[in-house]
Amino acid sequence: MASEISPKAEISPKAKIGNNCKIFPFVYIEDDVVIGDNCIIFPFVSILNGTRMGNNNKIHQGSVISALPQDFEFRGEKTECIIGDNNIIRENVVINRATHSGGQTAIGNDNFLMEGAHISHDTKVGNRCVFGYGTKIAGDCLIEDAVIFSSSVIENAKTRVGIGSMIQAGTTFSKDIPPYIVITNEGQYGGVNFAIGRQHGVDEKTLKHIANAYRLVFHGKTSVFDATNQIEEQVPDGPEIRHIIEFLRSSQIGIITKM
Repeated sequence: MASEISPKAEISPKAKIGNNCKIFPFVYIEDDVVIGDNCIIFPFVSILNGTRMGNNNKIHQGSVISALPQDFEFRGEKTECIIGDNNIIRENVVINRATHSGGQTAIGNDNFLMEGAHISHDTKVGNRCVFGYGTKIAGDCLIEDAVIFSSSVIENAKTRVGIGSMIQAGTTFSKDIPPYIVITNEGQYGGVNFAIGRQHGVDEKTLKHIANAYRLVFHGKTSVFDATNQIEEQVPDGPEIRHIIEFLRSSQIGIITKM
């Protein structure tokens, strides 16, 4: 089915628009843009060069996709902003494209970005994440699947958030957040995120093993390095535990504060 495009939208003839899209008045779309099928683009959205958007996305009023990176190293190079499928991007969201040639900012599938969220250059976001009102993600971050940011969270540059974690409102953090945990608004460990674990199919026995692993990390009187070795030795093996071990060992900047 042909797309429904308002004559009041300003769209480059070089842009590639998929089938069955609805593009409202006062949308602005530049040359080097690809938009998939069944997308809805509401008024006053700007979709700029480097955008590669999948199917079934809804982009609400005032959002800017593939904005120039807010990075002093940017020299006008050709980069990309990748948006997957089935994402909801609410009002006044800004997503920057990458800084250096060949780089990508990437958003996966089924994510919900609430009003005023900002995803900066070269950040990679997985699937099924929620970004609360006014949440700001700095450049070069990595966010795994099923992460929940409450409102007004600030994630500083080059940090990582593991699968299934939740960060409470108003938190600012500059260290890695391991998988399956809750971070309090004081930026500290607040326990295992049992609710998200269950929602995404982690069984009760595995959740207990995850809790035991983090007791070693956050309540033990030892280093994270030694606690990780203890997890490997003492906690029954499984894909979730292996992922926690790999995440802890690969941290370049350390993890969030112990309790």
